[in-house]
This record gives sequence, C-alpha cells and structure tokens, in this order.
Amino acid sequence: MAAPEAAARKRRLKGHFAARAKRPRGGGRQLEAGMRGILITCNMNERKCVGEAYSLLGEYGDLLYGPEQLSEPAERLSGSEREEEREEEDDDDDAEAALKKEVGQIRASTERQLRRFQSVESGANNVVFIRTRGIEPENLVHHILKDIHTTKKKKTRVILRMLPISGTCKAFLEDMKKYTETFFEPWFKAPNKSTFQIVYKARNNSHMNREEVIKELAGIVGSLNPENKVDLNNPQYTVVVEIIKNVCCLSVVRDYVLFRKYNLQEVVKSNKDDTQQNPSNVSEEQNSTAVKPETMEENLKEVKQEQE
Repeated sequence: MAAPEAAARKRRLKGHFAARAKRPRGGGRQLEAGMRGILITCNMNERKCVGEAYSLLGEYGDLLYGPEQLSEPAERLSGSEREEEREEEDDDDDAEAALKKEVGQIRASTERQLRRFQSVESGANNVVFIRTRGIEPENLVHHILKDIHTTKKKKTRVILRMLPISGTCKAFLEDMKKYTETFFEPWFKAPNKSTFQIVYKARNNSHMNREEVIKELAGIVGSLNPENKVDLNNPQYTVVVEIIKNVCCLSVVRDYVLFRKYNLQEVVKSNKDDTQQNPSNVSEEQNSTAVKPETMEENLKEVKQEQE
C-alpha cells in the first residue's frame, strides 16, 4: 500500500473513532428514559454491590429463564466494523494497533450492552441500576424476595433494597402524567380493581414536588377505576416512584409491606409471624381483600398523609 494512501486511511479511521469517543455516555451506559431494570441501594460500596447484583440476578435469572445465550462476538459486529478490522490487519504499526484495540473495546462494550443484566450509571451515590433485557424485572425481583423470605438465607452483604423498575420516563409532571395513564392500566384499569399506596423518593432533583406527584398519580389510578382504593396498611399493590435527576423510575409491586419495602437485609431478619401472611401470586391478587376507604377524596387525603 502506498505511503500517502495508508496515511490518509489512518487519518480517516482515527477521526472516525475519535468522533465516536466524544459521543455522550448515554446510549445505554447511564440511566435514561425508556429503560427497564432493577434499582438497587447499597451501603457505600457500589463496586461490591454491582458484583453481588450480577451474582444474585444471574443465579435466579438462570433458574427462571434458563442459561443466558450469547452469540459469537463476530456476529455482533456491523459490516463496517468487520471491514475496519480487516483493513487494520494489513498494517502492524503503532497507530493501526491502537485503532484495532479500540475496535476491540467497542466490540466488548457492544457485547455488554446485549447481556441480560448490565450495570449503568444511576446518577446518584449508593444507588446502582441494572438494566434488564428479555425479562420481567418485577417477576424476577418478587421471586428473589419470596425465596429469601421463605428460607431466611442471607445472600448479600452490601445490597439493601432491590426495586424492579418496569418503566422510566422524564421526571417532569406532565411527562409522568401522560406516561402513567397507560403504564398503570394492567393493574388498575377496570374491570381490574385493587387497593394501593404510593411511595416516593427523589435524589439529586429539586424541581419535583412530592405531594403534587402523589396527588396526580393517585388521581390517575382513580380515573382508571373509581373502585381502586388507598390502603396504607396492607395494599395489594404499591406504586414505587423513584426519581433520580431528570429520570422517573416506576414500578407496581406486590408484597411491599411483607417484604420490608423490598429490603433484602430486613427480609432475612423478619420474624416468624410473617409466615402467617403468604406472599401473593397472580391468582391470589385478584381475590385478596383489604381495608378500603369509601371515596376517592378519602384516598387522596390518605395518600397525602402517606409516610415514606
């Protein structure tokens, strides 16, 4: 290959990869609207928390969904990336070696993004977010907690709470109202009717008003079926609202009280009296009963007074 032509090709490739390196770290590497996954809180040691999360989720994920199937790395490269690798093999100088290494790093990053579980930056201290692909996070987390509740076997040291996140949207009230009108339907739209509570937590966010959010979301639940009632003692469903910066994470979970607010450490320590209250399943949810206020106005008053 002629020297001028080789030099020109290296400049093109170098510019191409430099441009890619300057792209923001969104694209699946940090928490953003549109993701699903599992939000995990820990006590100071985030690196160890991620390791524990991979181990725990991998164990139960394989149990529920079978071993993870990964395609060969070469199959994940686009045609242009494969061509770039072939071109790089024609030259052994330092610049080409560096570019080839960068291609390998990009490929490895792509492989991680296609995994069943992938840690992304949450945007808050002591909070880990594990993005999920191809599974239902609420079912997986409920299964984990149900097993720990039954066996009382401690499986983690630094993980505290493990909350499934079934949907995310922008953390602005109008976006949240529009999103939840559809998001809440599987649990609360007539003919479904349930008792519920709303729990709210915001991190690194100062523009949202807790009471206003709870009032609006409770109103949406009520509009889907006026027979949906608030119950702060033993609700069938708990609406979890976790806001981090400008992202609102949402889920609707079962057994929130029984499973100690989805705290793995507290579930292990919970006393034997809990055995009188069995974890719910789909069929039980439809037939269970709880104390129900009579009107939606009472619901909103109770939600407003709801403690975190």
